[in-house]
Amino acid sequence: MTEVARAPEVDAGRIDAAADRDLHRDLMEDMLLARRASERLWNLQRQGRITTVAPLTGQEAAIVGVVRALDLEHDWLAPYYREQLGMAALGDEFLEQVVLYWRGHPDGGRVPDGVRCLPPQISLASQVPQAAGLAWGLKLRGEPGIACAFIGDGATSEGDFYEGLNLAGVQRVPLLVVVLNNGWAISTPTIHQTAASTFAAKAEAAGVASARVDGNDVLEVLEAARVARAHAVDGNGPMLLELVTYRMGAHTSADDPTRYVPATELAAWKERDPIDRFRARLTAAGAWNDAAHDALVDAVETRLERVLDAAFAHEVDPRDGFDHVTARDTTRRTRQREELAARIDRESDRDEGGGA
Repeated sequence: MTEVARAPEVDAGRIDAAADRDLHRDLMEDMLLARRASERLWNLQRQGRITTVAPLTGQEAAIVGVVRALDLEHDWLAPYYREQLGMAALGDEFLEQVVLYWRGHPDGGRVPDGVRCLPPQISLASQVPQAAGLAWGLKLRGEPGIACAFIGDGATSEGDFYEGLNLAGVQRVPLLVVVLNNGWAISTPTIHQTAASTFAAKAEAAGVASARVDGNDVLEVLEAARVARAHAVDGNGPMLLELVTYRMGAHTSADDPTRYVPATELAAWKERDPIDRFRARLTAAGAWNDAAHDALVDAVETRLERVLDAAFAHEVDPRDGFDHVTARDTTRRTRQREELAARIDRESDRDEGGGA
């Protein structure tokens, strides 16, 4: 009988908040940008300028800490639909593509050249088998790097999660599965989501090492992800990392969390805001101050404006939704395209005529 892989030790006490100031500035910038982008995209959705969005508010440290721990030249990312705003380390062209995705532009599904990241995944947990396959390919080719899949706690109830993790465990592939335990599977609380003691404990059934850490402490996440990556890349098989965080906003812009989130619970988690905690920790270590923070906030705002301007420079034509569906158009789709084009022309003529 194969024993469960021994999990490497994650020692957050090794973290020095005063060391590597450039990295810590990057971490802060990534988190501030993710927070501000969530706010801006939410407002743009309410204005009818983009489609449904999934804010990252409250979970910034969990994403940023993992991404900054990876080797972005060799590692692959397999995201779902929420965390892309925390992946600013992948560059502004990637962030522009994220905005295009939420606008409904076809280019939103085209990952920039040189970026090892799969397109957003809406179907829960289906990115785990995809990432397991990527990791298996890296192993078979003898290439460096790992595959990293992000999923929510609700996705651990899906069959794809168990199937992908089981395959990865059997083949001992270099895979990191990051479970974002944000307290809610849409409106279902954790207590009704699983009877397991933790989400990390679910890895044991697949013989996979796991760890559970504070997902609102970006330095602890960074350390845990580095340890998990080293475990996987050194040939020890996959690892599951449960990051305990909280969704301080809506599941998506189509959701109303005030109907099910206890106000006292939300208030308690706001006291653990990942950005405020990191700022306080750096300040206490003498590595940060109000002037530096304000300057970075301004720089983030300028950067975000540049990304949004670039994304909105792309016109969205609803007829493009029929492109790239299959190699050849079907008779039905050709008819639908023509019907949509005629409708657009009618509405354009009506608008030009003043609605008469």
